[in-house]
Amino acid sequence: MKYTIAVIPGDGIGPEVTNQAKKALDAVAEVYDHIFLYKEAQMGASAIEASGNPLPEETIEICKKADAILFGAIGDPKYDKDPSLKIRPEQGLLQLRKELDLFSNINPVKAYDQLIKNSPLRREIIKGTDILIFREITAGIYFGKKETSQDGKNAYDVCSYSVDEISRIAHLAFKAAQGRKKKVTLIDKSNVLETSRLWRKTVTEISKEYKNVKLEYLYADNAAMKLILNPKKFDVILTENFIGDIISDEASVISGSIGLLASSSIGDQNALFAPVHGTFPEAKGKDIANPLASILSVALMLEHLGLHEEADAIERAVEKSLDLNITTEDIKGKNKYPAKTSKVGDFIADYILNQDDSNLNFINIHVGQSTII
Repeated sequence: MKYTIAVIPGDGIGPEVTNQAKKALDAVAEVYDHIFLYKEAQMGASAIEASGNPLPEETIEICKKADAILFGAIGDPKYDKDPSLKIRPEQGLLQLRKELDLFSNINPVKAYDQLIKNSPLRREIIKGTDILIFREITAGIYFGKKETSQDGKNAYDVCSYSVDEISRIAHLAFKAAQGRKKKVTLIDKSNVLETSRLWRKTVTEISKEYKNVKLEYLYADNAAMKLILNPKKFDVILTENFIGDIISDEASVISGSIGLLASSSIGDQNALFAPVHGTFPEAKGKDIANPLASILSVALMLEHLGLHEEADAIERAVEKSLDLNITTEDIKGKNKYPAKTSKVGDFIADYILNQDDSNLNFINIHVGQSTII
């Protein structure tokens, strides 16, 4: 099979981790007889520097024609230091979501046994955690009307949702729950917000179509507490844009490293896959960033394309890298010599290419040679 993949490396460590994800895709292509054609495009700070536009029209066209989009990271500290700037890198991602109608952000949160020791939460609390967060990302307060008074002393941001915007992501969440533990938790603030009341009313009606799925409700503040105290109680989380942004980041501590959190942003016609982590500017160009989230984003991409065996191969390779402690310094564990970003990518690719060969050389990965002997 032949697939066209739009690749947006983005900013900071984005290009470095995206290169490792492409190594995994190339290995999959060789083993399973596929062709992945990469069409690179710009977005974010790098696009602003090149053209003055955080989302060039050319990037939109490349993405619309692709079978899937692989994205790295977006943002630059120099834009964060000046809140008065009208053009910002993050506008590119928000606009792309809107242009492609990527309304559903899906964020898997899994507690890897090998990394439980890295989490600030106790082993007995997080072991076995497996959550799927569905966050609506093309409406709500991030996309509502914004204004600051002329004297700079007042400002407002409008939060707005329609039944249609809520319904389409709710159906995706319930369908996902049917293949899991058959439970959806709606997180809102319906005690104070009209938009949340519309969410609760709409989702309650939709739940009647999925009689085998249990629906529960939690206010956002209570949910934030329970996510830390007992994350295993959650299966599928459904929520709006702003609340989902916060809940997703909070959930990242469960995995032991944000460097393993992948995500997908799905629309009716297009889909984008990206790591959850940011640009990590302190690590840019140092070959130390964790590429596993970007690589696991490729696994989500392959699942979306219907290539389930191929996605499985990538997930097994990631698990093996954790088993063998071939990881970057953020999750190095007992390994005194953490692997470089590029060497983790090499290992993942080699493992996919040699899945039946368990005779692995643990040292060669650090000296740039093949991991398989």
